[in-house]
Amino acid sequence: MEERHVVTCFLEYEGKIPILRRSERVGTYRGKWAGVSGYIEEGNTPYQQALKEIGEETGLGTEDVELVKQGQPLEVIDEEIGRRWVVHPFRFRVKRADQISIDWEHTEMKWIEPKDIAKYETVPNLMETWERVA
Repeated sequence: MEERHVVTCFLEYEGKIPILRRSERVGTYRGKWAGVSGYIEEGNTPYQQALKEIGEETGLGTEDVELVKQGQPLEVIDEEIGRRWVVHPFRFRVKRADQISIDWEHTEMKWIEPKDIAKYETVPNLMETWERVA
């Protein structure tokens, strides 16, 4: 089974977090709700990759976010696609929520209470990933 290391970042503003609906143009989990996420590229630490993904997917720079917590990695096995994901969870505080602008990887963004993650059709184990940084 192929193993891939990824980051999942939760952005927080006034107690709420945005979830993003993955577009039809991404490789996996099209149409599902997720945090800001991406593969950890060779040479990058999980934290460096987290900042890179936030920049690419929301337009926010390092000066716009502040790390709240880096959680313990979570192993997620997806038998359907034959992949073992190792998810590195992060939680960042956003200084100005109105500066977020999503890119082609997502079609929609919703601000929700973290406890409501379970009400959405998400990528595998998104609630458990949140719990690592809650």
